[in-house]
Parts: sequence; C-alpha cells; structure tokens
Amino acid sequence: MLGFWRHRSAVVLVLAGLMIGACALVASTWSSFGHTWDEPEHLAAGLQLVDTGHYDYDIQHPPIARVLLAIGPYWAGARAQGLPPPDGKAEGIAILYGAGHYDLYLSLARAGTLPFLALLILVTYLWGRTLMDRPGALVAAALVATTPTVLGHAGLATIDVAAAASCLLAVYAFRQWLRRGRYRDAVFLGLAAGLALGVKMSAIPYGGIAGVVVLGLHWLERRHAAPLGPAIRARRWWLGGFGALLLVGLVLDLAYGGRWIYLTDHLHHFNQAIGYLFGYKTGVFKEPAYDLFEYLPVPLALQWYLGALQAITVHNDNGHLSYVLGALHTGGWPKFYLLALGVKTQWPLLFGAVAGFAVLLRRAVRDAQVAALTLPLMGLGILWFASDYSHINIGVRHVLVLYPLLAVGAAVALQALWRRGQYAGAAGWGAWLLVAVAVVAQAYSLTTTWPDYLAYFNPFAPVPAKILVDSDLDWGQDFKHLRHRLAVLHVPAVSLAYLGTADLAREGLPPYRLLAPDEPTTGWVAVSALARAYAPRHLAWLDAYPVRERIGQTIDLYYIPAVSDPAAAGVGTTPARP
Repeated sequence: MLGFWRHRSAVVLVLAGLMIGACALVASTWSSFGHTWDEPEHLAAGLQLVDTGHYDYDIQHPPIARVLLAIGPYWAGARAQGLPPPDGKAEGIAILYGAGHYDLYLSLARAGTLPFLALLILVTYLWGRTLMDRPGALVAAALVATTPTVLGHAGLATIDVAAAASCLLAVYAFRQWLRRGRYRDAVFLGLAAGLALGVKMSAIPYGGIAGVVVLGLHWLERRHAAPLGPAIRARRWWLGGFGALLLVGLVLDLAYGGRWIYLTDHLHHFNQAIGYLFGYKTGVFKEPAYDLFEYLPVPLALQWYLGALQAITVHNDNGHLSYVLGALHTGGWPKFYLLALGVKTQWPLLFGAVAGFAVLLRRAVRDAQVAALTLPLMGLGILWFASDYSHINIGVRHVLVLYPLLAVGAAVALQALWRRGQYAGAAGWGAWLLVAVAVVAQAYSLTTTWPDYLAYFNPFAPVPAKILVDSDLDWGQDFKHLRHRLAVLHVPAVSLAYLGTADLAREGLPPYRLLAPDEPTTGWVAVSALARAYAPRHLAWLDAYPVRERIGQTIDLYYIPAVSDPAAAGVGTTPARP
C-alpha cells in the first residue's frame, strides 16, 4: 500500500478524482436553485467586459473571475444589454431573463466557478504537503472537497471560491520562491499574485498578512541554516522580485483588456486616479502629476484598479447592514466571523482543525519546527483582520479562504490519530474509533444536506434563522422552489415578503402582491427568511399562525383563512416548524 503513494501518478489520479467528484456534485445542484442575490451583477460585469471592453458595473471587484463566469453565457449568445451603471443587478437580470434562456445562461455562468473549485482542492493539497506526507495531504484535499459551505458557494456564479483559491495559491508561490529562490518560482509567484489581485481586493490584506507570516517564519527557520552566497542571494531576490512584479502588472493589464490611456490632457481635466494617488486639493505633487500623465500613457487597468480599491474602502467605511443573532448591525460585529465559522463548519472539520493546530503547536515547541506554525498563524491573522477591520459582515463566504487551512489542520489531527491507532490497547482502538466517527460524520452531513449546501448549518445552530441569514442561509436561492410548489398546490394568488433579485414579473407566479409593512392579510402568504430578518416587526403578525410548510430551507408558506379567530388558521395544516 505504501508503494502506491510513492508514484506521483497515483496522487494525480486521486486528486483528479476529488476534483471531478466535487465539481459533479456541485453541478448537480444548479437546476435546484434560482439565481442568488449577487449572481446577476457578477455576470453583468463580466459580460460587459467580454462583449464591449468596458467595465462599469460594481467596480469594487476586479474582473478575472467575472470574465470566467461570463464566457459560457457569451458563447451561448448572451450579450450586454447596456443598462446604465454603476449597479449591475438590473443589467444581469435583463441578461438572464431577456432571451428566454434563463436556466442555460445561469448554469453556464455557474460553470465558471468550477475551475476555481478544482484549484482550491489542489491548493489545499499543496499546503498539506508542507506539513504531511502525500496521504495526509490528500485527506486535507478530501476534507475541503466535502465541505458543504465550500460546495454551496462553488455552485454559484460568484467570486468567493475564486478569491480563496487564488489567494492561497499566491501565498504558496511566495513560500516556494522564498525557500528555493529560482527564477521559475518568481514566474509562478508573479502569475499567481496577479491572478489573486485580479479576482478580489481581499487578496491585498489576506495575502499580505499571510505573506508576512510566511516571511517571518522563513527568516526564523533560516537563521541557523547555511545561507546562499550574499551576491547570489541578492541577485536572485532583486531580479526575481522585479520579474514577479512585472508579471503581476501584466496579468492585471490583460485582465482589464490590455488598453493604455492618458489619464488627462492639456486642459488637465479632473482624473479620479490622479486625485486618489496625489490628493484632490492643491498640493506639491498634484500639478506635476497632471503634467506628467498628460504625456505618459498608463494601463487602463491602473485607473480601474485604483477605482476598485477606493470603492471597496468606501463600502467598508460606510458599513453594510447585516443580521446577527436576531439583531441588525451596520458597522460590523467583531465576533461575526468567529460565530459564522462556528455554526457553518462541519464538526469533524471544526474540532479536527483545533486539534490539528494544537499538534502543530506542540511540534513547534518540542521539535523547534517553527514552520509548523505557518497555517495556524495565517488563519489567526486573517480572522483577526476580518473581525477587527471589516464592516461588511454578510456571510462566512468572506473568510472562505480559511477553510483549506482548517482542512489541513484537521488532516494533521486525523493522521496523528491514525498513527496512534497502530498501538495496541484501548487508546489505539479509541483513536481509530475517532477517525471512523469523523469520516462518517463528514460523509453524513455531505449526503443529507444535498442540494442545500449553501444553507448548511451544523448542530450548534438548531434554528439557523435566529443566528445568520444573508448569504449564509437565504440568498434568494429558493424562489424557484416556491414557484414550483405554488403551481403544484394550484394557488390562485399569493402575498409575498421577499428580498432578492428575482424578476417576479417573469417568474411564472400566480397573481401576487407584495406585503406592505404591518398589513395582515388572508389567503396564501410566502415569507423568505431574509425578508423576515430585515423586517421582523412588520411581519410579527404572522407569528399567530402556523407555517403550512417550509419551501426549500428559507421560505415559509402560510394559508390564512378569512376568519377572525387566528386559531382557525391551523385547521388542516401541519404544525409550525421551528
């Protein structure tokens, strides 16, 4: 058996199987759900760039992942509709519904996320190999490939899985360059960093924090090692680093279309990029900068990337309305991401990661293996930044980059248990029992929650809607289920409380009306979890009536008879679900 793992082709075969299996599992969920809140805007932005060369919708995100989402629909005939920016939701909705190919366009857009899911599995394996042998690293890859939260977001035409995969790839490339210093490693670093920076702006803080950890631990590790000659080390550092920076610029330039522009002209018209770099008011550098950029062409990517940086900074400074533990927050909640990880992560992965990180800490202290602290410190640094700095608390998806690190930690724990199980006695049998329980629990949660991976919560959250909602439970995905269920029940008319980006007029609903605040009604009523979370007082009157049934995981369907006694509404219905 050990000889099997010595062959690289065997590892490639197993990795390919994990990637294909995970992608097939994700693809099997596409037809179950309508589009979620952000998918139209990502599609609109990517398709506009592919079709017209412009990039005006929701510019706070760079375009690389969005272009991949748009290529499939573009080949199938989807085209930009030209609706006014900056909000691309209306444009994306027009693209999805306009040509009568809603399911085709949405599935092809979602297929654009699959390469990044495969990359995430590969990157998890690569980071696992920094701490374990090949079987242990494959266990880490298998854990991340069977995590419902990861698969749920991998099934959407969004950029969160792409951001996690590309960021960790860039940090891994940086580690390889530091350790080996070869020019090919510098090329790898430049391409990987350019990809990460071209997918999402979070690569700057997350990659920066992780890079500092890698650099610091590498320095500690190399203190007593035989160094390269000073001349060789300096030459490789400067040439490799300069080459990597050039490649980053090239990747970003091509991502935005490869065009070059003059930021201003002889009239010195106002330019946002110049103002952002050199100040908006009169200053020492402002006028010389306008004079310089009248004659010096720069990549259009520079202007658009600076615009993205400014847009995401403004968004974070202003905060984003979010729902946590039954309350609404605008300025962020410091414990949000810790809570989200605690309730959205399978127990084998969650507890296994904690145990694995403890094993790594023991290695670092007992055996002076400081490199063993790389992943725990990276994870803590990213979690600290997201918790302390971020005012945009709308889902565990914003720290999806932590899941591969948790998977490697859990694999370390499982490998330690497996080795312990080789000893005779009760301790050995107990260790193997824990491994078996972890494997069964991981498989059980994966199979029993299909296809609702996006809405997965572990047993710490028996009533998820009381803890987190936006993009963790309800992102508008179950509206397709509602439409089908209303048709099966032959509902003549329905009142709706819904938050999402579905075009209700084109969803094939029976005659419908939107519930006004504090307006009790009779007949059929459908209420989404997101609408209830963001307007709890306005829908409090519904608490007097039992839920007839839950549509998917997020929409409650009521039938309220036209009688004065609320208790009569329960006749002939199923009991309310918690």
